[in-house]
Amino acid sequence: MSTRILLVEDDESLHRGIQFTLQQEGFHVHSAHNLAEARTWLVEDDIHLILLDVQLPDGNGFDFCTDIRKSCDTPIIFLTASDQEFDIVRGLDLGGDDYITKPFRLREFLSRVHAVLRRRYPISREKDKTVLTAGGLSLNVGEMRLENNGQEIPLSITEFRLLSLFMTHPRSVLSKDQIIAHVWPDGVEVLDDNTVAVNIRRLREKIEQDKQNPQFIVTVRGAGYRWNG
Repeated sequence: MSTRILLVEDDESLHRGIQFTLQQEGFHVHSAHNLAEARTWLVEDDIHLILLDVQLPDGNGFDFCTDIRKSCDTPIIFLTASDQEFDIVRGLDLGGDDYITKPFRLREFLSRVHAVLRRRYPISREKDKTVLTAGGLSLNVGEMRLENNGQEIPLSITEFRLLSLFMTHPRSVLSKDQIIAHVWPDGVEVLDDNTVAVNIRRLREKIEQDKQNPQFIVTVRGAGYRWNG
């Protein structure tokens, strides 16, 4: 099951950009443009993380955080244009897990989202001690950690799912539909025809010595991709 994030942001352009970015990372995003919609989602689904704007059409994000903390400890990251120290301290004191000021760089934003999720939902090393190897690659499944000849290579959730799929099906040709079903089980409707190719290109950039002549992920024309490790 994908990590479910509730995005509460009333700026439509920013909302779409954040939503697309999170979905590309493999997250399932519930959209809310005001506090009323946010409250509905909190009742209807089990939310793992809330991204919360402070100034909203029907109320204040700080007050909403206070209400949430009365009944649950779902992690909250504030998104706001205010970089005043008073507001930052207030947000954290009210129970926020992080405070990101706009505008922000997407890589930094994603890194901080992952950091909050790791702190709140640590992966137990007892769950899966499987280590998959190929060439100089070593993928620790339980810890979602990849090393290439001893050097750790950071992976997004999407990249981890993609790599683990390939490494557990060596020499098998995987079609685009098979890859989508495994990597994006809750978000097929948001994908376009280039999504698989784009993410495979990103993964190749991290694991292949020569991206133009890949050693591990090989394109099988008209059929899909094969893992040669």
